[in-house]
Amino acid sequence: MSLEREIGFLLADVKRLMRREYLKSESPITPMQARALVYVSRFEGIRQVALAEILEIQPITTARLIDQLSEDNLVVRRQDPTDRRAYCLYLAEGARQRLDQIGSFVADVNQKALAGISAEEVETLVRLLKTMHSNLCDKE
Repeated sequence: MSLEREIGFLLADVKRLMRREYLKSESPITPMQARALVYVSRFEGIRQVALAEILEIQPITTARLIDQLSEDNLVVRRQDPTDRRAYCLYLAEGARQRLDQIGSFVADVNQKALAGISAEEVETLVRLLKTMHSNLCDKE
């Protein structure tokens, strides 16, 4: 198999293995809940439907996910001021502490994944992945 053809398989497998490592942690929330919470923290005020697109899940699944995060006092829904049918998402009181926990678990997984790789190589890897990401993003 050529290196170019192997890239997708390696990326998918590394993602799977990193997820497995995260699941070994004592995190009180699932990887999907963690991803949703991190995206809400990055894009506070994001519409629920936009979060569904980012997470690549159905809006109804996102609604259930946000229900769980809301019950845990991590996310708050507010009506979108420009569209009464839409909701925007904001961090709730308990979110910062949970985000710190998620960050700690992720740092542990990253440390394990990056063992034996120099800081310069990590910088190169991140730069290349950002380029790949940019190349594949819709630019409409």
